[in-house]
Amino acid sequence: MGLWNRMKRSVRSLFGGIIEKTEDPELILQQTIRDMRDRVPELNNSVAQVMSTEKLLAKSKERLEGQVVDLDSKIKAAVKMERDDIATAYIGQLQQAQLDLQKTSQQLDQASHASKQALKARDNYMLQMQKRSAEAMQLINQSKQAKLQEQLAQTMETFNVGDDSSTFGEMRDKIDRRSATAEAKMQLGTSNVDTQMQEIEREASNMQLQDKLLEYKRDMGLLPASTSGQRSGTALPASGETSENRALLKE
Repeated sequence: MGLWNRMKRSVRSLFGGIIEKTEDPELILQQTIRDMRDRVPELNNSVAQVMSTEKLLAKSKERLEGQVVDLDSKIKAAVKMERDDIATAYIGQLQQAQLDLQKTSQQLDQASHASKQALKARDNYMLQMQKRSAEAMQLINQSKQAKLQEQLAQTMETFNVGDDSSTFGEMRDKIDRRSATAEAKMQLGTSNVDTQMQEIEREASNMQLQDKLLEYKRDMGLLPASTSGQRSGTALPASGETSENRALLKE
């Protein structure tokens, strides 16, 4: 391969890559849709010109048909009046009018066919434009979705779980230490002297309530009567009294 061809290939590949990178599918498709829509007025103008020619030929044909009928009547009138010279002149005009009518009729047929073809082409173009517009919108949506996926992929590539896992570990240890400290303080708070005194007072209150309940039951005859010492429930044994003496007293 020659040096010049290699240079051309290098230049084409370089600029081709640059152009490809700068091409935005969404913008190109949107511009394509705009270009197709911009051609619609021009197409309608062309169709209108073709249809205008058809209408002009139709009017010309109608005029020539009237002229032929009129000349035919004039020829008959001239012949009736034995004015062969005038009849001959009218016959010449009639022949020319008939020739013009024949040509105009042919042109009108061609114009009518052209108008139908133009309208059909315009309608086909509109259908194709609508179809292309719908396809372009689908492609644009796919392009947008692809961009979102690319952005998500780039985000996931830059996201490193290990970098944040250490932060979670440090915060977990810190919370565990705070929780352990709070539990220790709670345990110390429940074991102090004030707390113990409160528990003793609560127990004494419960004992008094039980004694009061027994007293109500004895008064109601639900339990045998007892001595004052037994009723009080709080009398302490004498210093020389043993467990055996207490048993004998009970008997």
